[in-house]
Amino acid sequence: METIVRIGLDTSKSVFQLHGVDGTEQPVLRRKLRRGQVLEFFRHLPPALVALEACGASHYWARELQSLGHEVAMIPPQYVKPYVQRGKSDAADAEAICEAASRPKLRKNFVPIKSPEQQGAQMLARVRNQFIGRRTQLANSIRG
Repeated sequence: METIVRIGLDTSKSVFQLHGVDGTEQPVLRRKLRRGQVLEFFRHLPPALVALEACGASHYWARELQSLGHEVAMIPPQYVKPYVQRGKSDAADAEAICEAASRPKLRKNFVPIKSPEQQGAQMLARVRNQFIGRRTQLANSIRG
């Protein structure tokens, strides 16, 4: 197998889709993995740039992949969407993520990887805002 320089990883609940390219931008990896197989697969790969679509769970996967020696880039979904060339599927999304990661102008828009503590603080802030909203709804209901 040729050297993989960049991998687009589309995450989901149980099946993850991978799309990898070599130095000449030719696809050399198209694979579907179950959740439990992902870390074992990346453990055996030489270090590469792994691109993910930014979401809540992608921070966990980014930390795990970084611990295996890979460089990780998280791209906001709105920057990936223009690169989807055909119908919506996990394989097309993985290819689009890989393509978006190759664009130099998007590098400034990569999402920084959050630590578990940062994610916990963010979760607490969101829950607090939800409670405030519910309290306001209740007060308005009582007054009405």
